[in-house]
Amino acid sequence: MPRPTIPELQARATRGEPLVMLTAYDSTFARLAEAAGIDFLLVGDSVGMTLLGHPSTVPVTMDDMLHHTRAVVRATLNAHVICDLPFMSYHGGEDDAVRNAGRAMQEAGAQSVKFEGGARWASFVTRCTDAGIPVMAHIGLRPQQSSLLGGYPAQGRTAEAAQRILDDALALEAAGAWALLLEKMPLEVAKAITERVNIPTIGIGSGPHCSGQVQVMHDVLGLDERFRPRHSARYADLAATVRDAFAAYARDVRAATFPTDAQSVRGGERLEGFPERDT
Repeated sequence: MPRPTIPELQARATRGEPLVMLTAYDSTFARLAEAAGIDFLLVGDSVGMTLLGHPSTVPVTMDDMLHHTRAVVRATLNAHVICDLPFMSYHGGEDDAVRNAGRAMQEAGAQSVKFEGGARWASFVTRCTDAGIPVMAHIGLRPQQSSLLGGYPAQGRTAEAAQRILDDALALEAAGAWALLLEKMPLEVAKAITERVNIPTIGIGSGPHCSGQVQVMHDVLGLDERFRPRHSARYADLAATVRDAFAAYARDVRAATFPTDAQSVRGGERLEGFPERDT
């Protein structure tokens, strides 16, 4: 089955079929996610925190995103792959912004891009759309603004703030965004947006009324024991499993029980006489 097109994904949302998105950052987990039937994979700038050891997404570069997006695209055939545009890759002027969005598709093979921004970014969305670059817009909590926000607080908790988010959604839809990612807002706000727009909404920490949901892969798999956001759903506890496996390997090496003959290569007759005997 080929990768789902944007019209296909939009039609499924219109029919009320929930869409499933998961982050992916490398070929191994991207292949597993696709085999599990995940509809589309977000190569998120969260890679900075999940894989690269940064305290936030801010240090992630465009080259980082291209590198990881290529790996996800190479490993998949059936999932729609979205490349996140990282901090400062679209803030220096629309020409540079459109160029970086185009690089995600041309150099990394992404099928669409995602950026964080509200109504003031409508012209950027239109320029990308006119250039043939599909855009998912990310509204509500925008992690790239964590320095200004003092962390990652929920957004839209007052009537005025909720109205601003709704206005952002309507403006971005009108500008050509093919979908909206709604992060960490009251479920009533996400529900109102989903009912007002004619494009899919993908929620994270925004309740059950969106067209679909996205989660960070590491949260779903329980790979980080130090961090468990309230909105996450943990379906495994792989941190313990992986740690135990590594510890068992270390014990076997130190006890000289690994490797055994089963993991070793024998030379056979071709190595007879090696090493040469002293004469």
